[in-house]
Amino acid sequence: MSDPVTFSLALPNETATAHLMADLALLIGPGDVITLSGDLGAGKTAAARAMIRYLAGDEAVEVPSPTFTLAQTYDLPSFPLIHADLYRVNDPLELEEIGLSPLPEGTVALIEWPERAPDALPADRIDIAFSHRPALGSAARAAEITGYGKAAVQVERLQALRQFLTGADYLDARRQRMAGDASTRSYARLFRGDKAVILMNSPRRPDGPAIYHGKPYSAVAHLAEDVRPFVAIANGLRARGFSAPAIHHADLEAGFLITEDFGSAAVVEGDPPAPIAERYQAATDVLAALHGQALPEVLPLTPQTSYAIPAFDTDALMVEIGLMPEWYLPDRGAALSEDARAEFSAMWRDLLDKATAEPTTWALRDYHSPNLIWLDDRADTAKIGIIDFQDTVLAPAAYDLASLLQDARIDVPEQLELVLLTRYIKARLAADAAFDPAHFAELYAIMSAQRNTKLLGIFARLNRRDGKPQYLRHQPRIWTYLSRSLAHPALSAFRDWYATHVPPPVP
Repeated sequence: MSDPVTFSLALPNETATAHLMADLALLIGPGDVITLSGDLGAGKTAAARAMIRYLAGDEAVEVPSPTFTLAQTYDLPSFPLIHADLYRVNDPLELEEIGLSPLPEGTVALIEWPERAPDALPADRIDIAFSHRPALGSAARAAEITGYGKAAVQVERLQALRQFLTGADYLDARRQRMAGDASTRSYARLFRGDKAVILMNSPRRPDGPAIYHGKPYSAVAHLAEDVRPFVAIANGLRARGFSAPAIHHADLEAGFLITEDFGSAAVVEGDPPAPIAERYQAATDVLAALHGQALPEVLPLTPQTSYAIPAFDTDALMVEIGLMPEWYLPDRGAALSEDARAEFSAMWRDLLDKATAEPTTWALRDYHSPNLIWLDDRADTAKIGIIDFQDTVLAPAAYDLASLLQDARIDVPEQLELVLLTRYIKARLAADAAFDPAHFAELYAIMSAQRNTKLLGIFARLNRRDGKPQYLRHQPRIWTYLSRSLAHPALSAFRDWYATHVPPPVP
């Protein structure tokens, strides 16, 4: 077990305590335990209340002290949280009665007075010891933060984050929680008055164990493992007139960024969300304009370094579609025979070898509604703010268009898809008379089938491996899109294979 990691800081008032707890909230997840120690009135409950309200995204949430109830559970947007007070606990066996022994899985635990049951505490935990600092004022406190076991890494990162915010002159900014995505990144809005910027926490880490020829999934599939690709592509897009966030402050080693805030005006509306046609047209025009340019394969990163955009080669595409038989089919009780698995791989490899031999462009890879912001004060293609592109690869132009027009998270009617596909083709033809619409339509079907096959597997993996069952609700939509693409004559053999071996998702 690693040695504990400790650092201390002064908290001049309750607002500073709230900022500390918001910063820590960026770095924790289900299963983490945070203990709050200190004398009566030292600020333990105030700290817990600040974190719960931040995670809830609601300053008005009632957070009573659990001194008498002993434990209170909150169903927060990111994860459930249990707030406990052990002051009145006289016997560790009482922890079973209040649901703390064992600690519930998939829950963050905030525990006051941990010294009342020291033997019941997990080896991996973060402890924050509060103490009065009357010399600094009646509301001033000191906090000594210690990470034990695996949590030592989180405390090191918390200290690095605080140093980054200090250097960027945002330590005193008001924090507001932002929803995360399917990655390990987390985000917050930082406010100075009414002006906001985005704080991105992007720790360097591979996506899963090294199981693909000695490499993790992220390395083989060319997913960003640190923040450098985001910075390089953001600068590259802006240099070409597209709206990617400006980078105000960056720590490339630690993986912290402060970027321009595009706001939250979406390209969809309603409940359930549906495309806003005008905004989807503009998003389609962005792709046509981007794909019509001669784009470099290497971009400057710092004055001394550059970033080479990886090629979306056949091996990477094959690893992606392999997620479907690996994760989706077992969920549906549909194991493949060796012959069926070999046939699946051979069919796809042959098709993808042809696709990857085509001319390539920047494929931003997550070009769909959650990552597109409407910027009404800008003109033409600059109206579309693009916020997620760190996984950019060199791939056929059809990939991002399929991502947009077959949005994994919202229903895009087939008629609108065809109208926008035609719009894109017309724009490309107007700029290049040699552009081949029929050939592009075939590539569009291939990239769509590849992408939706992958997504069936990814959403199953997000549920089973990462504890994110909310992604399963998208699988029926993915199946609909997949069925559309398999209707193309070039994919007739795939249509038959899927009909035989792949059951539809549960509605």
